[in-house]
Amino acid sequence: MSAVAGIAPVVIKIGGRALEDQIREPALWRSILDIHRKHGVILMHGGGAAVDRQLARLGLVSEKRDGIRITPPDHMEQIVGVLAGVTNKTLVGAINRESASIGISAIGMCLGDGGLARTRVSKRYGFDAGRVGEVESCDDGIAHTLLAAGYLPVVCSIGLDANGDFLNINADDAATGLASRIRARALVLLTDVPGIKGNTGLVSEIDHAGIEAMIASGEISGGMIVKARSAVETAKAIGSPVVILSGQDASAIQAWASGNTVGTKVVPR
Repeated sequence: MSAVAGIAPVVIKIGGRALEDQIREPALWRSILDIHRKHGVILMHGGGAAVDRQLARLGLVSEKRDGIRITPPDHMEQIVGVLAGVTNKTLVGAINRESASIGISAIGMCLGDGGLARTRVSKRYGFDAGRVGEVESCDDGIAHTLLAAGYLPVVCSIGLDANGDFLNINADDAATGLASRIRARALVLLTDVPGIKGNTGLVSEIDHAGIEAMIASGEISGGMIVKARSAVETAKAIGSPVVILSGQDASAIQAWASGNTVGTKVVPR
């Protein structure tokens, strides 16, 4: 049994090569299960590389701008199939293989399932991103009900708009939106790198001003821009740091859970 209803869980997001490389490796899932038993975990995942492969198979061109996938309506069926289908269920299976002996079950969801998150077409960008969405609000009741019953929710970043139509939501944005609205105790972003790197190496702690300065200098670029900005927004919303760690090293999240300094801590100021 995991955390009881009302106790703030840890939201963990995994994506990129970290997701693809670790999906069948037990060490990471054992570390996450250990955190789940203590605090409750909601695992959010992406799957952009698998989406890229599927779209390429069909001859569909996928454009990205400022780290965001431009999503025409005719791409949505394939994106949903990859993220809510194959990737989500593969993750559920991998976690359940490790958790069967300790009485914890992973349960696969998308943001729209059970009203977990209310989502809409995003208005954040200065360009037409198509069916890209954003989190408006969350029902923390369904999240805490699942956690109190011992389930570990594994959530893909597919949302539903008010008409029930699919939305593709950047997984970092989805994780930060969820964490800020369900009063998470912490948000951990498991990435392809051990944290934010500057010209002088790994940055152990950074705030909003520091992030913007590194973006302006080019030290933070590409998809890390979205990740870093979302991290600082969430840190401010939940009043706690957001941690960026390597998802390819299970010892990193173990070290963080034990209170050690690891990765990059994005602080709320």
